[in-house]
Amino acid sequence: MRALVVEDEVTLANNIAQALREGAGFAVDISNDGLEGLHFATTNPYDLVVLDLMLPGMNGMDILKNIRDKGIKTAVLIMTARDTSEDIINGLNVGADDYLTKPFDVGEFIARCKALVRRSYSEPSPEITISGIRINTLKKQVFVSDKPVTLTALEYKTLEYFFMRCNEIVTKTDLLEHLYDQDWDRDSNVIEVHISSLRKKLDPNKTLNPIKTMRGYGYIIER
Repeated sequence: MRALVVEDEVTLANNIAQALREGAGFAVDISNDGLEGLHFATTNPYDLVVLDLMLPGMNGMDILKNIRDKGIKTAVLIMTARDTSEDIINGLNVGADDYLTKPFDVGEFIARCKALVRRSYSEPSPEITISGIRINTLKKQVFVSDKPVTLTALEYKTLEYFFMRCNEIVTKTDLLEHLYDQDWDRDSNVIEVHISSLRKKLDPNKTLNPIKTMRGYGYIIER
């Protein structure tokens, strides 16, 4: 999953990004300016936007209005020092999906972010089972026929994204845009390498065929 953090306090923004990378396995982009944050949010396919309200260039509430006016349905978590009922109500009415006030507990923040993303993909449960493969999105654990399977971080992220997009064709571009930071080399064959490795680990006897190739289109995991 890929998140955008729009926060003008550089240290805090970096800490939030680190928490999302380490605690949730997200790829993360950062913007410290409102106008730049709006540009990022409307030109890249994010799974989550973490949005401060007090920003230079454009405030967070106007960014949120612009995002929703453009029909972008990305989950948005407002995070701010403003904690009055009026501020919370305004944010939710404009289109925020959740609201967290500073200072905040990192564990609660990660849990809220992961829940928002699962909900946006219609997978409210942290445990998902498809075709004999079960993943625990909280612990980043994978089981095949109830036997644990060890994956690398990028292999797990790839599998989790497939599970969130179950029954949909997922292109290589989708995977690159949702799993990697902006500075990743998108011309490499990293996607093919990870999918090949996933197939070997999830289906060593070649009986499940969990990740199917749709030639000319991409890949699919079917429930």
